Amino acid sequence: MMTSFALLCLSIAIIESMAGILGNGIILAASSLSCIGSKIWPPYDMIMISLSSSKITLQCWIILDLFLTIFCEPSYFEENMFGFIKTGYMFLNHSSLWFGAWLSVFYCIKVASFTQSFFIWLKLRIARLMPWMLLTSWLCSFTTAAPFAWDVYSVHENITAPSSMTNTSAWTTTRKDSSGLLILLYSAGVALPLILSVVSSVLLIRSLWIHTRRMQNNASGFRDPSLEAHMKAIKSVCSLLIFYVTYFIAFTFLLYNLFLRFSTPKSICIALMAACPSAHTLVLIWSNPKFQELPARIWHHINCSVRITSM
Repeated sequence: MMTSFALLCLSIAIIESMAGILGNGIILAASSLSCIGSKIWPPYDMIMISLSSSKITLQCWIILDLFLTIFCEPSYFEENMFGFIKTGYMFLNHSSLWFGAWLSVFYCIKVASFTQSFFIWLKLRIARLMPWMLLTSWLCSFTTAAPFAWDVYSVHENITAPSSMTNTSAWTTTRKDSSGLLILLYSAGVALPLILSVVSSVLLIRSLWIHTRRMQNNASGFRDPSLEAHMKAIKSVCSLLIFYVTYFIAFTFLLYNLFLRFSTPKSICIALMAACPSAHTLVLIWSNPKFQELPARIWHHINCSVRITSM
């Protein structure tokens, strides 16, 4: 039975997802406007369009899942909706993680000042490589999500089979083996973008920190906009890395089914999972003036329309 605390956490998760949809809508609109009329899309805008669109779909999926969890009977949900929701969520989750990882890689390549030949080669070719990197991410996400649909279908077939046709002990052993393989597949699918994101973020933070210390030593005592920009970039990358790791830990706890349904720890993990993508979006808006200009222009337009109407 759902407790009051569990209902509160699920409601908070829905609100967080709605806020994330709004923020990602701003990023998607601003990035799309930058690409209108351009024959070649900048790699940064390609990443942001892919990341924001996948996050919008993911957070809509989360809201649908939460509403079904709150209002549907558990037996009906698990029999009719669970496989569809689970497979779609895995695909969208892996896609968002991959696009977030490529964003960290792009930041590292463009901002960090390393002199290794491979790093310089990537910096010169990142614009041509980016479409293929994003396409590969979609294919990897589909590959890692498809077996979850097959597993749910197989389990449903075994559950609905007549008892005389089903060997309970054999089914239990097969189910455990299947769950172990799925968890292994999930871990492999998440490990690569996680490693890419962590390594890129650490390298970028190291490079920015060294450059910032040099600027501080050479500072003349006046306010340096370049120094402030570097400190802002360090805070942004650190916060993105924290949200990424927190999301991964919370999702892993839920995947292993370590907690009972509607228990306090599980409800907290769900709220954290919904909060991390939205907080990640807010950091992206905060760190990029282009994403701040669009809501400011919309707000200014609304104020002007209200003033004209009231006159």
